[in-house]
Amino acid sequence: MAGEDTTMWTVHGSRRVYESAWVNVDLDDVEIPGGPRFAHHVLRFPRASVGAVVVDGDRVLLLWRHRFTTGAWGWEIPAGWCDDGEDPAEAMRREIEEETGYRASTVEPLTTINPLSGISSGRFHLFLASGVRRTGEPDPAEASRVEWVGRERVRELLVEGSVPDGPSMTALALVLATR
Repeated sequence: MAGEDTTMWTVHGSRRVYESAWVNVDLDDVEIPGGPRFAHHVLRFPRASVGAVVVDGDRVLLLWRHRFTTGAWGWEIPAGWCDDGEDPAEAMRREIEEETGYRASTVEPLTTINPLSGISSGRFHLFLASGVRRTGEPDPAEASRVEWVGRERVRELLVEGSVPDGPSMTALALVLATR
């Protein structure tokens, strides 16, 4: 873009210090333009993630769950990983059904975000899903509750901090602001 700053960090190399199917931790040798050269930890994820705001009229489908990593409860949108070679929209359809017991007939792209771009390669494809019908029970390991919540209540949940998950907060706020 015209007028855009093209100053970039220089990466001199990278060393993997931990590897798993879930996450890799690398130590990158980087140099800031006009600044120092140093080791920078980077979390690299082998798969992209997906998340969707599932709507039915004025309601949004949310999951109430506990995250042991933060020790906190909160509301989240259905989300998960893309399998190797899987189309993100198809991965989202699969995750919605697994986590909520609903199948979505329409899954439209909202945006793609990098929620921790300063330290992570993690990438989230966010969608808007609609045309849902009940197909079964949700996976009990995914959430304590799966509930339809009115849009006004979703706004309140965002303001009161009851949606602490970054991709969920981003997707819900984007849908409320634009749809």
